[in-house]
Amino acid sequence: MTINRDKHIWEGWTVGCFIDDLEPFFNQCGPFMDKHSLKLWVRQNQPYYKKHIPEVYNYFLKKSGL
Repeated sequence: MTINRDKHIWEGWTVGCFIDDLEPFFNQCGPFMDKHSLKLWVRQNQPYYKKHIPEVYNYFLKKSGL
């Protein structure tokens, strides 16, 4: 599955912007125990926009190996 990093989400922020902003923090976090905890972490830690973004979640889900 290919993620469209250029998809506009909110006020000039794209999927890629959210991924790039979260990635350093994700790399420092310990392993996630389940998909639900990962989904909550992504939503709570993305800047400005606190709604679920499926593309951002799916990127980190794939990276986590869950």
